[in-house]
Amino acid sequence: MSWTQLLFSFEGRIGRAPYWYFVLAVTVLFGALFAWVGMSLFNAATVGDPSAAAQGGGIASSAMMLASLLVLWPSLAICAKRWHDVDKSAWWILVGLVPVVGGLVALVFNGFVAGTPGANRFGNPPA
Repeated sequence: MSWTQLLFSFEGRIGRAPYWYFVLAVTVLFGALFAWVGMSLFNAATVGDPSAAAQGGGIASSAMMLASLLVLWPSLAICAKRWHDVDKSAWWILVGLVPVVGGLVALVFNGFVAGTPGANRFGNPPA
């Protein structure tokens, strides 16, 4: 499976390892962005200039919003393929919207449950 298919297509199946690699990459990306936001606000507060704090926070929050929008489609595609691997429809992504238990159900199925052995209605098992 090519990178384009992996990140932008909702068809096919992927195993647990690519899912966790993607989660790790997104966590590192947003961790770095949060560190940048914290450092920019800390530096502005140290200087004592409220306008610098507002400007630094505005740029950092804009970067967070842009990163969130850029990661949204690949995140949905990865999760859809992972749900397909456990022989569930991609509509199961919506289970994450259920308060408290929805995120846990999604984490267990996507992160820990092995995919169905052999072919299922979504294709052959990931190589």
